Amino acid sequence: MSERNGWKEPSAQQRLAILRRTRTVAMLGASPNPARASNFVATYLLASTHYDVYFVNPNAARILNRPVYGSLAELPIVPDLVDVFRRPADLPQVLAEVLASGAATLWLQFGLYDVAVAQQAEAAGLTVVMDRCLKIEHARFHGGLHLSGFNTGIITSRRSR
Repeated sequence: MSERNGWKEPSAQQRLAILRRTRTVAMLGASPNPARASNFVATYLLASTHYDVYFVNPNAARILNRPVYGSLAELPIVPDLVDVFRRPADLPQVLAEVLASGAATLWLQFGLYDVAVAQQAEAAGLTVVMDRCLKIEHARFHGGLHLSGFNTGIITSRRSR
C-alpha cells in the first residue's frame, strides 16, 4: 500500500478483492454523452464484466439504452460499489448519499482525491479507492487493457524476422 497525504490506498491485491466481491455498481454522475469518460467506462462495464450496472444522474433519462435514476436513494438495489464521476467540491455530499445508500465501497475516479472524505468514509465502514479508474483496474486484473484504447503489446529489443 502506498500512502499519500496521510491516507493509505488499497494495495493491488485489495483492489482485486474489491472487484471480485462486487456484483452491483452504481455510476454516480454517469453521462449519456459518448465523449465523456463515464460513458466510456459504462460501455466497458456492460460489455466486459459480470456487474449489474445502474446509472445515476438527475439530468438524464436513459444512458446506453438503460434507465437512469435521479439519486442513489432511488435505486431498486443497494449497490456494492458506487463509482463516482462528480466534481471534487461535490464529494462531501456524495459521501452522505453513499453512506445513506448502504453501499460497501466508495470508488472515486481519476482526479478525485479527498483525504477527509476518505477518512470519514472509512470511519463509517466503507472501503475507499480514490483517483483510480474502475475500468482500468478491472481490465488490469482481467486481461482487458488491450480493449478500447490500451495497447498491451509486448515491447522487446529483438528484431522481428
